Amino acid sequence: MASGPERFAQATAHLPITPQRMPDSTHTAAEAAAAVGCEVGAIVKSLVFVAAHEPAPGAEDSDAARREPVLALVCGDNRADLDALAAVVGARIDKADAATVKLATGYSIGGVPPLGHPAPVRTVIDRDLLRFDTVWSAAGSAYDVFPASPQHLVEWTGGELADIGTR
Repeated sequence: MASGPERFAQATAHLPITPQRMPDSTHTAAEAAAAVGCEVGAIVKSLVFVAAHEPAPGAEDSDAARREPVLALVCGDNRADLDALAAVVGARIDKADAATVKLATGYSIGGVPPLGHPAPVRTVIDRDLLRFDTVWSAAGSAYDVFPASPQHLVEWTGGELADIGTR
């Protein structure tokens, strides 16, 4: 089986993305910023949550709320505002465990890219990323990153811009 960076490169081969392997870990936003030499805010944190949608009134199986993964792309110097994210997706937001992250995206925590997943994942993008000309995202591992404009991330992911970050 291909490594995370190899799978990412294959999934995004049609896009003008040039992943870079860093000598030091980029697992956290601070580590990534130090590795690439940018502000922490210019690091894209790809955070997976689970939206728990309530069943429709009168639904046959009222105990089975629909659950779907949601990818929040958040500025490295922001925290995800879960109430704001819940309002955007119209559902309660729960944290995803490592197995859910891997199942939804194909990647492990610390190396989750904003795109290149095996299946589409609903994506909400922190509007605060637009303050940067270039942002850096994971490219399949805790050592691989790629630069892009925030506008390209919106276009490539089909993500929805929203105020989901807080300092």
